[in-house]
Amino acid sequence: MSVTTLLLQLVVILTTARLCGWVLRHVGQPSVVGEMAAGLMLGPAVMGTLFPSLHVQLFAKESLQGLSSLATVGLVLFMFVVGLELRATRNMRAQLKAAGAVGVLSVAVPVVLGIAISPMLHPTLAPAGVGFWPFALFMAAALSITAFPVMARILKDRGMTRTPFGQLSLSAAAVVDVFAWILLAFVVATIGAGEGYAGLLKTSVGVVVLLAFLFFGLKPAFAWLLRVKAPDGEPSTTLMASLMIGLLLCALLTEWLHLHAVFGAFLFGACLPRDDRLLRSLSERIEPISIVVLMPLFFALAGLGTTANAFSGASLGAMLLIVGVATVGKIAGGAAGARIAGYSWRDSLATGSLMNARGLMELIVMKIGLDVGLIGPELFTMLLVMALATTAMTGPLMTLCIGRKARPAETAHAES
Repeated sequence: MSVTTLLLQLVVILTTARLCGWVLRHVGQPSVVGEMAAGLMLGPAVMGTLFPSLHVQLFAKESLQGLSSLATVGLVLFMFVVGLELRATRNMRAQLKAAGAVGVLSVAVPVVLGIAISPMLHPTLAPAGVGFWPFALFMAAALSITAFPVMARILKDRGMTRTPFGQLSLSAAAVVDVFAWILLAFVVATIGAGEGYAGLLKTSVGVVVLLAFLFFGLKPAFAWLLRVKAPDGEPSTTLMASLMIGLLLCALLTEWLHLHAVFGAFLFGACLPRDDRLLRSLSERIEPISIVVLMPLFFALAGLGTTANAFSGASLGAMLLIVGVATVGKIAGGAAGARIAGYSWRDSLATGSLMNARGLMELIVMKIGLDVGLIGPELFTMLLVMALATTAMTGPLMTLCIGRKARPAETAHAES
């Protein structure tokens, strides 16, 4: 692939993403929804239908590796900042208990519903040779996913990242996605792909070992380093390089564990010591390039894997079923978990609405399913539409539940 082609792809993708984000933002949606829609527009369903020759020339399959690598780097950087913000949560023990309740129910309800609708989808949408249970368990994993980055973007746009229900939702999303990724690893093992059941064991044990290493080894080491080398919260070039090396190493380890690099980035950010000055400094350096330039590339890559066949009359019923079941499962499960943990009905329903935002993580799961042969392009497209629809409805549902602005932390948890 030539540098000219890569630069032209970047220009087209970023221009489309910014235009779509601007349009969606002016109708009350977060710009990230516009960026997801831009990915669908650049795929074969829209651009490929309207301008087939141009589409083939601009987005030839052999030219996409550069975009894929850049997109992964963007996700890693963004999730690092999300982890930095989350580590400031107060009453961590109570937060983890509440997040566990939300996380478990946000997985359990969609898993049950995903298996329940699989008999209707398997005969027509499963690729030849894929058995019912691998297909059903994949659908369960796909419906149970929640998107860290998209959820964080929505909360940041509304100034709600540090509200009780905002931090509850981010913590619960971590619980949800670990369960979902382990389930996905099990599904891959059942069809003989990857490393089989040894890979599943490696993932489970590896997560525990990594968490122990991060919070009992790396955290005190970086706390000392930051205290000595950056007492004012402004890391030097050398210290910044050390942080980036640690970040990339953690991302590499979780990629090796089949949990995707974004989880390692998130955990590394979460393990760093609390320092608002450091958070502000790193956010100012990292967020602009990761949000504005790199994250839209992942949405575009997802759009390029879709097919126009999914929008035919015969497939619309299945698509609506998937969207409906995905929405009900996540909102009901998340709201029930938050309510059990003692949150108000308003915050509980807002939490369930946030858990329904799938965006980015859903795209990763879909891509894995497509790569190992569990789903075909048609179901891949349906799941992409589901991810877009559930993410788009998150903002309006949150507004309905709690309004557009953050409420004071001391009152948000007191209602009943």
